[in-house]
Amino acid sequence: MKQPLTDPFARAIRYLRVSVTDRCDFRCDYCMVEDMQFLPRADLLSLEELDRLCSTFIRLGVQKLRITGGEPLVRRNIMAFFRAMQRHLASGALQELTLTTNGSQLGKYAAELAECGVKRVNVSLDTLDAAKFAAITRRGRLDQVLAGIKAATDAGLRVKINAVALKGVNEDELFPLVEWCAAQGHDLTFIEVMPMGDNGALDRYWPLTDLAARLASRFTLTELAERSGGPARYVRLEQTGQKIGLITPLTHNFCESCNRVRLTCTGQLFMCLGQEDSADLRAPLRASPSDAGLETAIRAAIARKPKGHDFDYSRQQVTGRMSRPMSHTGG
Repeated sequence: MKQPLTDPFARAIRYLRVSVTDRCDFRCDYCMVEDMQFLPRADLLSLEELDRLCSTFIRLGVQKLRITGGEPLVRRNIMAFFRAMQRHLASGALQELTLTTNGSQLGKYAAELAECGVKRVNVSLDTLDAAKFAAITRRGRLDQVLAGIKAATDAGLRVKINAVALKGVNEDELFPLVEWCAAQGHDLTFIEVMPMGDNGALDRYWPLTDLAARLASRFTLTELAERSGGPARYVRLEQTGQKIGLITPLTHNFCESCNRVRLTCTGQLFMCLGQEDSADLRAPLRASPSDAGLETAIRAAIARKPKGHDFDYSRQQVTGRMSRPMSHTGG
């Protein structure tokens, strides 16, 4: 048994988020610019290299693997990677294999994802208004995403909706989103927009303290002690029994329990979403067929994991802004 990964603050690293591509078939305006320049395909790790990296992390104690992008399902032959990860589920070393997606390709892949051992997916959906959806995503179609969500449900996948709280954009849809998710049986999590890349975040920042207060005007909210291994804290709406997640990196720093790191499609390991420090794992990965050097590099990176991020909206000027777009790190 390998010595588990533990950061300087005694947090065991059990959760790896892996971006398999920076490409996406949408151009959500809070995530990337419209004329996004994507990485050359030659810079990306191969699926075999991603397998080796993820397998090394699992051997070092990672128990939860979330596949992200860009949009992960636009990566060529991506289902081969999911099928490869299935062996870790079968062995019991990996407890959970999940996916974050924009939903556009779920109609094509939902059944196969379920066959590979994926039990649930997170779908980004900020609005139920087709015109607003087209404006936010710049090229997405709401009907395609809703059809993908239905395909996921039909395949037996649990669906969680992630909605970015955008002031002046989807404020008026707070209750319709809650009611739609309740009717469909989907979990729902709201996320504060984060200052990453050129996303005009300050103009549309809607603090979840305000969102929660609006929910409380209609429902009785009970704080839940439940934690899913991610940054969300949860409340229950007593009138419906519905669980609502709140991800608040700005109004409520969730760093004290952070047990995750993020791997990009080029082999960069970011120990914190809100810090620029990263470690190059591609070089040791390719330097030797042995994993010894790779394990050493991973442990050295975890030893640099900071206590928390630097995001701050407390002033009119955003501080702690990350120059890289969200799509580069994978959320």
